[in-house]
Amino acid sequence: MMSGMARTQVLVQLDDAQVSTLDGLARAADESRSELIRRAIDRYLEAVGESVADIRYAEAYERVPEDLEEFAGLRAIAAWPEG
Repeated sequence: MMSGMARTQVLVQLDDAQVSTLDGLARAADESRSELIRRAIDRYLEAVGESVADIRYAEAYERVPEDLEEFAGLRAIAAWPEG
């Protein structure tokens, strides 16, 4: 996260085990609990975004499937695997 960005405080309730684990990880990483949570959220949001992109990519292939005949020339010279 870029420093200097505006931040909004958000209340999130965690159980005691989550807080304990989080505090241990924060100590080990020598950073604050808040910074650890922000980084975890950033990684989660990035992973979700990648998953959405993967789903859209797959849906696009379902709508417009590849024409395998386009690759016949490459297969003929053994530059494309048989499928």
